[in-house]
Order: sequence, then structure tokens, then C-alpha cells
Amino acid sequence: MLFTPIPFGPITLRNRSIRAAAFEGMCFNHNVSDQLIQYHEAVAAGGVGMTTVAYAAVTKSGLSFPHQLWLREEIVPELRKLTDAVHSHNAKASIQIGHCGNMAKHEVIGERPIAPSARLNMYAPSFPRAMTKQDIVDMAKSFGDAVRIAQEAGFDAVEVHAGHGYLISQFLSPATNKRKDEFGGSLTNRMHFMQMVMEEVLKAAGTKTAVLVKMNMRDGFAAGMDIDELLEVAKTLENMGVHGLVLSGGFVSKAPMYVMRGAMPIGTLAAHMDNPVMSLLVRLFGKLLVPDVPFKENYFLNDAKRFRKALKIPLIYVGGILSKANIDEVLNEGFEGVAIARALIRNPDFINQLLEEKLKQSSCDTCNYCIAVMYNGAFSCIQNTTGK
Repeated sequence: MLFTPIPFGPITLRNRSIRAAAFEGMCFNHNVSDQLIQYHEAVAAGGVGMTTVAYAAVTKSGLSFPHQLWLREEIVPELRKLTDAVHSHNAKASIQIGHCGNMAKHEVIGERPIAPSARLNMYAPSFPRAMTKQDIVDMAKSFGDAVRIAQEAGFDAVEVHAGHGYLISQFLSPATNKRKDEFGGSLTNRMHFMQMVMEEVLKAAGTKTAVLVKMNMRDGFAAGMDIDELLEVAKTLENMGVHGLVLSGGFVSKAPMYVMRGAMPIGTLAAHMDNPVMSLLVRLFGKLLVPDVPFKENYFLNDAKRFRKALKIPLIYVGGILSKANIDEVLNEGFEGVAIARALIRNPDFINQLLEEKLKQSSCDTCNYCIAVMYNGAFSCIQNTTGK
């Protein structure tokens, strides 16, 4: 089943595998690098149906890192090199678009971050200002503009990031949205910004570009959203006409390892920090700030099956896929696709190796070295498959 074609809206993938939008950390000064192009070309040559470029901010105000992609008109020629390289191997190219909200950093964006509400975020750390209604309207339009730029650059699909505690997720979650206007309070109100964004995205995409949405099934902490409310979010997206949902979970600022599972290698994380004060704090208090969450293969599958039962929309499973057996288990439950991160970081040709029966299990040991270094501009197992 893995190697059968599958449609998502106006596009058809050659097989059901997707390189998940895991942060590459390769966009220095917010530009496309040769390393980024080479990596996505390697994954395309390695057999995936589609590869996803991660964390492209729709505006400068949405950036958290100096090596994060900022999607804008002047980088279209370089992005076109990437999509051409991917297409040369008969794979599709997608780009994840989003905004970091209260996770954006002043030293990167040059101004105070914005968010649904003006509440301290200790994880960044930042103290954002609350978005005005005009900010909200303008931001929704920025998502539509990002789709048009992605089309110009040759992308076949866009993945709107509505999970993990970034801006859309911050509006959805009562833990971060304390607004008293039509954008806060009830779930209906908290979905309002997401719906404005998706209206702009779908209008820009037209009949040319597939529109996927990454969303949470649970926020992963007590004050966040749980599965019943997020099922309503999924049904709203289904009714709006999106072409597929990527089902995930977790909140970077509240429950980071709920997203990825396992243990964060605190020593490695601290060693790759430029700020010596932050490095010391992480060494001393890292286990309190980033507590472990046990890893198991296909760790989101039980929650995802509830979404599968409730929805007709195509669903893409992500989380803990390391083997052909994991993939088969997911696809046998009726999911249209599988999004894979760590296995393709460790083995960019993972899919071809499965096809050729050269392996059944990725050599990734979920040490999370890649996670510890990717946010600090260092290269992970994408380049270094020997050391941790």
C-alpha cells in the first residue's frame, strides 16, 4: 500500500510517504542555502512521494531563528532551484507556512513579537504585544500572499502550520488566547483567526495547489486543548475544503517533548547555545524546562484513529515512524499518507531502501541529537550520521 499513488486535492503523489516538515536549520539569514536544496533533493531521490520544506515564516515578524526561512519574493529564484531539483526525481514539493507568534524573538525580527494576548512566554523568552484587529486582518492576508509566492516558486502544496503552539495554535488554545473580543473566549471565537487565514490560503491556492494543515490532536498539557475540541477544529477545516490534515500534537512552549517524544540531550542542547547565560541555565534546569516524555513507535496513532473515525478528509499520520511495519500499521487503519521525520534525517533514502527490501527499520535510535542542535544553527544527522 505504501507504494501506491495517492491524491491530495489537485496533485497526486507517486506513493504515500511525505518528508515531514521537520526544521532543517539550513536557511542562514533567512535565505535558501545550497545545503537545503541538496538535502531535499537527496530525500526526493531517496523515494518519497513529497518532501516538505519546514517553518517558512509568512512575515519577518514570524521568525524565531536567524537560520529560519522567511518566505518572500526575492528568494523565489533560489526556491525554484529547490523545487526543480525535487521535481527532477519525480517527487512533489511542499512548503510549510506559518508564524511563530509569541515564539518569535526580538533580536531576530527587530521589534516586539506579536501574539493573541500580551502574556509572558518564558520559553522564548518574550513579552509580546496583543495583535490588533487590523494586525489580524493583515496577517491572514500574509498567509494568502505566501501561497502565491510558493506557487511562483514551483511548490505543489502548502502546509499551513496550525499546531505546536505557534500563532494559529496560540489563537486556538485557551492557554494562550485570553482575548475578550470576537477572537477569544468560546471555541467558535478562537477559531475565527484560523478561518480567516484558511479563506485567504484557499483563495490563493485555487485549483493549482494542494492545501494541507498541520494541527494538534492534543496540546499536551493540562490547560491546553484536548481531543474533543480539536476534533471540532478538524471538522471545521474539513468543511472549509482543505485537502488533507497532518495530525500531530504538543506545544513547543509548554510541552515540547510531547511533539517528538523521548529525552532531550541537555548537554548537547546547552553546548550549541551562543549565549553563555542561557547555556548555563539549560545545563542547570534543562530537565525541568524540557521534561522527558516516553517514546514509542507510532505514538500518536491511538489519538489519530479517533480523527480517522470522525472525518472523511484525507489524513496524514506523523509521529514515531521508524519501520515498514509502522507504516503498514498506519495505512491499514485507513490513513492516506505517512509523514516521516527522524527516519529521513538519518536515512534520506529510507523509502527506496524499503522498496528494495534493503532494510525494514531505520537506523535512527531516537537519541534526539537532531532536535538538540537544529534550533541553534548546527547541522544534525542530516550531515553527521556518526556522532551524537
